[in-house]
This record gives sequence, C-alpha cells and structure tokens, in this order.
Amino acid sequence: MKLSQGAAALAGRLFLSAIFILAGINKIGAYDGTMQYMESFGVPGALLPLVIVAEIGLGLAVALGFLTRLAALGLAGFSIVSAVIFHGAIGDQMQFILFMKNVGMAGGFLMIWANGPGAYALDNLESVGRLFERRFAA
Repeated sequence: MKLSQGAAALAGRLFLSAIFILAGINKIGAYDGTMQYMESFGVPGALLPLVIVAEIGLGLAVALGFLTRLAALGLAGFSIVSAVIFHGAIGDQMQFILFMKNVGMAGGFLMIWANGPGAYALDNLESVGRLFERRFAA
C-alpha cells in the first residue's frame, strides 16, 4: 500500500468516526433533552446509555483502527437504523438531507468493512491482528 493510500484511509476513518464520537459526547451533556427526543420517536430512553457507548466506543475503534471491520459494520447498521427512525420523514427536505447523510456514512463504513482499515491502524500490529482482526475478517 502506498503512503498516500494509507494516509487517505486514516483520514477517512477519522472523518467518518468524528461525528459519532462528538455526538456521543454531546449526548452526555444534553442527556435529558436527548432522552426526550428519542422517546418522542418511540425509542425507549433507557437505550440512551447504550447509544452513547456505541457512538463513542465504535467511533474510537474505527478512528484508532482497532477491530475496525467489526466496528465499521456496527456503525453502518447504526447509521441506517437511526436514518429510518429519526429522519424517515423524507418529504421534509432537511430530513431527506439528514437521511441521505446517514446512508452515505453507512456506505463509507461498508467500504471500511470490505477493504479494511488501511496501513495506519492498530489492527495491523501483529499481536492485535492475530487476536482479533482475523476472527472478524470479511
């Protein structure tokens, strides 16, 4: 893999994961409001801690390149589910844009799942790779 390809893969992972890491952190600061927002869409507020852990945990895993394929697959699914639940009113232009943003992000995560994390990832450390990545390879 060329240096530029490895750097591009790292940048792509960082760009895709940043929105989830920041969203998870923001949900901690706006916990009650986020819970009310979720419940207004019929999603139990009790799931909020799981959502926060998923966004921050999976986001960091993708950013660091740790269990990257598994984390990317999780965030792809998360993106699609949240698009359908929270942005399904595609007759509203803003909701349509947010829906398509989530679909596009899911596509990016599926590309990571299919192609791996690139050269600059913890998964490429021999000890990490032996223990984890080969078990979850595509």
